[in-house]
Amino acid sequence: MMANIEQALAAFASFMWGPHLVVLLVGGGLFFMLHSRMQHFRYIGHSIGLLLGKYDSGNEDAAGDISHFRALATALAGTIGLGNITGVAVAITVGGPGAVFWMWVTAIVGSSTKFYTASLAIMYRGYDDSGKLQGGPMYVIREGLGRKWLPLAWLFAIAGMFGVLPVFQINQLVQIVRDVIAVPAGVVDADSHFTFDLILGVVLMVALYCVAIGKVKRVSAFAAGMVPTMVVCYFLMTLILLLGNVSEIPAMFALIFSDAFTGQAAAGGSLGAVILIGVQRGVFSNEAGLGTESLAHGAAKTNEPTREGLVAMMGPIIDTLVVCTCTALAILITGAWQTDAVGVTMTSLAFEQAFPGFGAYLLVIMVLILSSTTVLTYSYYGSKCMAFLFGTRAEKYYFTIYMGLIVAGAVASLDAVISLFDGAYAAMAIPTMLSTFLLAPKVREVARDYFRRLRSGEIDSDISAAELVTEKAD
Repeated sequence: MMANIEQALAAFASFMWGPHLVVLLVGGGLFFMLHSRMQHFRYIGHSIGLLLGKYDSGNEDAAGDISHFRALATALAGTIGLGNITGVAVAITVGGPGAVFWMWVTAIVGSSTKFYTASLAIMYRGYDDSGKLQGGPMYVIREGLGRKWLPLAWLFAIAGMFGVLPVFQINQLVQIVRDVIAVPAGVVDADSHFTFDLILGVVLMVALYCVAIGKVKRVSAFAAGMVPTMVVCYFLMTLILLLGNVSEIPAMFALIFSDAFTGQAAAGGSLGAVILIGVQRGVFSNEAGLGTESLAHGAAKTNEPTREGLVAMMGPIIDTLVVCTCTALAILITGAWQTDAVGVTMTSLAFEQAFPGFGAYLLVIMVLILSSTTVLTYSYYGSKCMAFLFGTRAEKYYFTIYMGLIVAGAVASLDAVISLFDGAYAAMAIPTMLSTFLLAPKVREVARDYFRRLRSGEIDSDISAAELVTEKAD
């Protein structure tokens, strides 16, 4: 019976992540790009200025809990992790080097999706039962579309509670630490490691609990400190590797571009399979359109929706165009992709070749920290979904279960549960994208006004849109 359940859940996850979801997410991103006439891409410099706090003065009374920078760091903490290190390796293993090109495509169109979803997260924030202002797709649906659309909001919240549980991340994290460090060092036997896994799971639970108990402010502070540091370190590691093989870089880019349209290196020579795999891995990497980004950006301290949209659109650029490209080039240049290694083992092999004796250990440190920030961010996301459905008092019950699943994920291989999580994660995209399509004209209207004020110099005074309307009325 369990075998049938596992098979059914695996089929459910496979169906949810089928071509139709790829069309919804990538096609939706392309629609948002054309709908906005790509105006937001002209203001990347302004986005960087927002992240650096250049426009924070006079914003002390704005709604929200955290800064633009911390909102982006929190969102990136949920996306930069195993997907960027193992996901790229899986994409190349199954789809060949050409899959990387299609990951880049998802990042470009995903930037437009995040511009829209994050803008809406600020435009349509709503109050929870404790009177605290919140953001996220469920509040966008309730406040922007009206209560008749509440079933769609409930769908997102239910899927969100299951989709962000930490079992998979912790399971893979413990496996990496065990296989790369504990087993080679003789600390644990490769075939008997339950006690080691249990102890490491408890240690991780205690450490993550101490951070997560502080909710969004402490999680965002931790993410703001660790995510940029890890991204920079990972980039430097890759840069050293690439500088040592600089003559091969043009050939690797040529391989990515040529294989993207021929599909000869893998996937049985099928171009369609290469595209599908690349897009799927790209979506897993940057999560554009799934709705998780709105949960983080909705907490930003600002009254300007377009500002948060501009900040959010940097996510896929950093996550996929920078971090995933670093991983891809490392795997391709070292030739690790042509070995029998798969997943994180392939990535660790690439860095071990570049830094003999310690490369794999450096990668483990990266994975440990990035996976931890992902789990912390997901605990915040899940708690918000629980509070929307059952009230803020129910958050403590979700939090308790969440922490317990960290230990469970460390000691168990839960294929059926992971399939359930993957399917639920994909289900989050349906209400997110549908509500964004319906409210897209509102985003464009607010963005045009903001860009007009920015060009005219009015934006330097940090006057919010609401205040400007009031002044004109007076």
